[in-house]
Amino acid sequence: MGTMLQKRGLKVGEIPELLNFTAPDIIEEIHTEYLDAGADVILTNSFGANRFKAKKIGRSVEEIVVASVNIAKKAIAGRKDKFIALDVAPCGKVLAPAGDLSFEDAVDIFAEIVTAGEKAGADYIHFETFTDLYELKAAIIAAKENSKLPIVATMSFEENGNTFFGATVKSMVITLEALGVVALGVNCSLGPKQLSSIVNELLEFSSVPVFIKPNAGLPIIRGEEIQYDITAEEFASYMKDYALLGVRAVGGCCGTNPEYIKLLKKDLSKIKPKPISFKNFTAICSPSKQVFFGKDIALIGERLNPTGRKTLQAAIREGNIDFILKDAIKQQEQGANLLDVNMGLPDIDEPHMLSKVVKEIQAILDLPLQIDSSNYDALESAARIYNGKPIINSVNAKKESLDKILPIVKKYGCAILGLTLDDSGIPETAEERVAIAEKIINTAKKLGIPSKDILIDCLVMTASAQQKQASETLKAVRLVKEKLKVKTVLGVSNVSFGLPNRPLLNRTMLAMALTQGLDAPIMNPGDIDMSETVAAFRTLTAKDNNSEQYINKFSEQAPKNNKIEQNESLPLPYAITHGLKKEAEEATKSLLEKKKPLDIIENVIIPALNLVGENYENNNIFLPQLIKSAEAAKSSFELLRSVLSKNDSLAITQRKKIVLATVHGDIHDIGKNIVKIIMENYNFDVIDLGKDVPPETVLQAVKTSGTSIVGLSALMTTTVASMKKTIELLRSECPAVKIIVGGAVLSPYLANHVGADCYAKDAMEGVRAAEKF
Repeated sequence: MGTMLQKRGLKVGEIPELLNFTAPDIIEEIHTEYLDAGADVILTNSFGANRFKAKKIGRSVEEIVVASVNIAKKAIAGRKDKFIALDVAPCGKVLAPAGDLSFEDAVDIFAEIVTAGEKAGADYIHFETFTDLYELKAAIIAAKENSKLPIVATMSFEENGNTFFGATVKSMVITLEALGVVALGVNCSLGPKQLSSIVNELLEFSSVPVFIKPNAGLPIIRGEEIQYDITAEEFASYMKDYALLGVRAVGGCCGTNPEYIKLLKKDLSKIKPKPISFKNFTAICSPSKQVFFGKDIALIGERLNPTGRKTLQAAIREGNIDFILKDAIKQQEQGANLLDVNMGLPDIDEPHMLSKVVKEIQAILDLPLQIDSSNYDALESAARIYNGKPIINSVNAKKESLDKILPIVKKYGCAILGLTLDDSGIPETAEERVAIAEKIINTAKKLGIPSKDILIDCLVMTASAQQKQASETLKAVRLVKEKLKVKTVLGVSNVSFGLPNRPLLNRTMLAMALTQGLDAPIMNPGDIDMSETVAAFRTLTAKDNNSEQYINKFSEQAPKNNKIEQNESLPLPYAITHGLKKEAEEATKSLLEKKKPLDIIENVIIPALNLVGENYENNNIFLPQLIKSAEAAKSSFELLRSVLSKNDSLAITQRKKIVLATVHGDIHDIGKNIVKIIMENYNFDVIDLGKDVPPETVLQAVKTSGTSIVGLSALMTTTVASMKKTIELLRSECPAVKIIVGGAVLSPYLANHVGADCYAKDAMEGVRAAEKF
């Protein structure tokens, strides 16, 4: 739609949705051209129809959406088998913790759109061009709560296979499929040539139809115009190949037009769709990391549970989040693949605390989580705001548990841990436990929860009181695997309660359970004996390819200690690299007793930030973790400023200044805002001019501030010309200024075309460039 509107005179910076009222005939004409070319679906002119844009044009969200649907309905009138998709884009704000928009506010924003769309008569909801998996989950939840329309969802990926916010293809598929979309895929950012590996990954993991809608290649300069480098014929050829691989729906994004669709229809009309295969894997995820159960032994870290841990109980009651985060970090370092999170204390607001801890952990760690509570409200609250697909711990065969827990699992796209107990308690025989597991699985299936999303805990009893039950548990694990074909979980250490030499019993029970098919022990990953048992099992069952992990673990082993103790006084570099703001402040106070402020900055903080930057550039951490680390460093900087001597204060306050702006005509500023956050936390003095900034305003800011560095952002091809005008004005008036450019549409090629000194593909590259100037 955007490409066609630009050809019909859409002005730079003009909001396309306004044309639903000022020029509805033009919108209808474009729809008609696409329908005549053979399109089966037309997308409403409502891409940015959220409350923020609605306010700018003096219309309500409902008015914009209803108008866009009515125009589309008029276009398809009299045509058979043509459908209207309600087109919904990201809202333009960044969700917390990276930004300041809450999850629930995001849900409300999208609820307004989908409610109006269904009421107006759209056939399905089409979420597209999302880069934040968390925002997309909020949009899907809004659709599920306010509409019965089918949902299709696509995200925009970069050539490295991740979205701007760090979501991977696998995590997108795992999350969206569990949330119940009818189709998923990729759109925008890249051309069909660059999508090959992404499409292959989509097809490998998705059990629902895959939809792709690439750009017409990459932007290039032809004369004075910015165009795309793939012709309609080339585009159709690439898409035909993808259809033969198994892609079930295709379309064209930026740079395409009805001619592209016409050739697509011609080339694809004779291709018989490839059957969609069901992918029978059990998986959970965060946005950037996945756990596939059965592929390897998955260690579930058990330490975030207040039962028997007085220090953790005190931290929960005091709201000492950093203490909890340190425990989470330590378990990851000790080898946990996912973390069980339980905040169950009788005298706290458990729903609030569990949700808060889940959000805080996800802000600094990429490990998937198992949400653990006997409080239904706490489970739902945490499952709702979880970014990705978690496990819910747990459900049992009691009617109340099944009735309360399974709908939460279905609605929020979770996996579920089923306990083999019912109203009569825990059965004595393995066969009875298997029967309970089967009841849980069958009940879940009736709600549309597939068995691949169900894990079973056959429950370990204490050998001191029920000695024969250990063998029954092991037998139950084997039978669940053989008969029910689902993955298994055990809290192994229960077996030794009340007996001497508990570590011996624990590791022996663990080894026996692993041989019976245990997929995921719930354990303390800092228990050396248990961890070594898992490492040996992985090697002896060839799960550890060529024994590489085993060799790395033991070839230069430190002296054995049965428990890895948590360091209660973390050094400043550790606090910064792990995003622990409070710990960074405390570590800075400790360092001030021994070092001068400038020494701390130059020899501690800056090297730590450099390491964070390297980890980000190497895809070891992603945007949320980068921001948390930068904020931790900022807290240290602020403390140091408060104690600096006058001379030292002068040295530190003379920070590099940089002017940031999204260029005239471009109203997209998420990327620029991220750059601002990172720059400020890397100790730059940022002058943020906002979005849609005229060249003259940028020039005035440079002259007034005396800065020698400018950062310009553009998302749309139509505003690259504005960027060039801004740079030309700066060159004529302030020739010494250094200019860094970035944004989704930019590339080194276009950066050179507009006359910039440097192209930055992301915030960290922007920091690196600014530091050199």
